[in-house]
Amino acid sequence: MALDEHGPRLHAWLVTRVGPDRADDVFQETMLAALAAWESVTVSSLKAWLFSIANNKAIDEERRAVRRPSPEGEIDDWPSAEVTDRLDDPVWDEVRALPGKQRLAVSLRYQGDLSHRQIAEAMGISEAAARRNVFEGLKNLRERIGDE
Repeated sequence: MALDEHGPRLHAWLVTRVGPDRADDVFQETMLAALAAWESVTVSSLKAWLFSIANNKAIDEERRAVRRPSPEGEIDDWPSAEVTDRLDDPVWDEVRALPGKQRLAVSLRYQGDLSHRQIAEAMGISEAAARRNVFEGLKNLRERIGDE
């Protein structure tokens, strides 16, 4: 597998998708699922396939998080400054506020560096729908940020 090639970008995307505290675990679950299916799968784009698995694992994580108890009391200074510097970008704050499909398409395009075809494969939609979701997401961002 091309873990060296796609791993860092996939992990970075997961940090924005599920947060820095869960990204490592979801990344690990993604790689385990990919390795388990590797012998029996034929894919046109390894990158899109990995992001598709990662997105499914992120959805599973979100479902688990709803059932997970929340901590009470004081929490140490976490996440680290290095992680929060990457997350404090106001543009990505606006991306996180987009509707679900637009948020996913824009983050796959610019955080994951996937083509429209790969985005379509990862999201399970047509290439035209993927292109439209990216377009609408960017249009929404321009309106929100005021950059016409």
